[in-house]
Amino acid sequence: MNVPLASAAPWWRPDSGHRLAIRGGRPLNGTYPISGAKNAVLPLMVSALLTPHLVTLRNVPATLDVAVLAALLQRLGCEMHWSTGSDGLSVTICADRVEARQIDPGLVTRMRASVLLLGALLARSGEAVLPMPGGDAIGLRGIDFHVAGLRAMGATVEIEGGVIHATAPGGLRGADILLPQPSVGATENLLLAAVGADGTTTIRNAAREPEIADLAQCLRAMGAAIKGIGTHRLTVRGGSALKGAVHGVLPDRIEFATMACAAAFTDGMLVLPNGRMDLLGVAATTFEAAGVDLYDTGDGAIARRSKSGLTGVDFVTGPYPGFATDMQAPTMALLTLATGVSAVDETIFEQRFRHVDELRKMGADIAIHGRTARIRGVRRLNGASVTCTDVRAAAALVLAGLGASGETVLDGLDHLDRGYDGMAEKLAACGADITRQ
Repeated sequence: MNVPLASAAPWWRPDSGHRLAIRGGRPLNGTYPISGAKNAVLPLMVSALLTPHLVTLRNVPATLDVAVLAALLQRLGCEMHWSTGSDGLSVTICADRVEARQIDPGLVTRMRASVLLLGALLARSGEAVLPMPGGDAIGLRGIDFHVAGLRAMGATVEIEGGVIHATAPGGLRGADILLPQPSVGATENLLLAAVGADGTTTIRNAAREPEIADLAQCLRAMGAAIKGIGTHRLTVRGGSALKGAVHGVLPDRIEFATMACAAAFTDGMLVLPNGRMDLLGVAATTFEAAGVDLYDTGDGAIARRSKSGLTGVDFVTGPYPGFATDMQAPTMALLTLATGVSAVDETIFEQRFRHVDELRKMGADIAIHGRTARIRGVRRLNGASVTCTDVRAAAALVLAGLGASGETVLDGLDHLDRGYDGMAEKLAACGADITRQ
């Protein structure tokens, strides 16, 4: 990372090692606390741009993406105040003076969520100049839905030379918007814009992911009038001045699913505080069929392998409450050691099988046919040198390394650090032989 982050996120202290060494074959046993959701905290941080008053977020995951977004917000004029307490890392964001200037490309191109600045800046100041966002190379993920919705709300949006120029000098106005697909990012961007628009905005075919509901609840606490939270139709009555708020970030359902797979994969048992089974959607029944036993403890869950062992299953990724695409790669790692054949259909992103070649290096038997992966379970995986290609692929390779014979060395740790708060340290506390090099 060439961009200095210390002034915006002084807690960010990446380890000196650039590779992760895992000596597998050890069952995981112990307590692995689930952090705040990566996919929830980023739009929540952006929401602070909508008000000059203080917004405090608790249960913030200490990840690279959070540090990068903090630096982005600081460049826009926000002040960041961090603290650590019983509810984990917290940040208070003060956006009383926002400067809608062109944003540093070195920051924007590091993360996809930077596109959410469009809606918030247009709502707050009527102008946004933003390089095209970056992030994981897992598919085309164009911003057409975002742009069409903002234009329907009265914005002028032009893209030239890789830079987005958006203006709404007369302010945004309410609109009736139909999304061609239930896009999470577009729903969040339009929701942020609609809160500051004059009049009522209806977002039809909105995505229903829990992280969107978390954003809507925070905006409500700030004084926004939003109906239909958790449904495919969001109605926002905009134009009211927003106040400050204090909001706890939703637990990370993707980290929870990943660690449930890790417990079963290594034939251990993990206590997962803050893990919420109600956020898994259809993945809960898929895990059960695959041999991942999950028990609700009231304040979290316990995960372990079923007595009948791991069994091949078929699943299709889809919008919530469907099987989350972010859970696909770790679940595929689990299925490499399952009895029988599994089929995974990836319907969200066309390039989300990039981890397959790396799993094959470890002995996995996986065949790709278009957007379908067929996994034939093998008796064991063997350690190898592998490379992380995106956030969730990194988690899948960590899982594979934990269950493999011998040593696995992972390169590309920025991807793991982007989405997971201290995964290596928390796994080591549960018995994993895992170190940075």
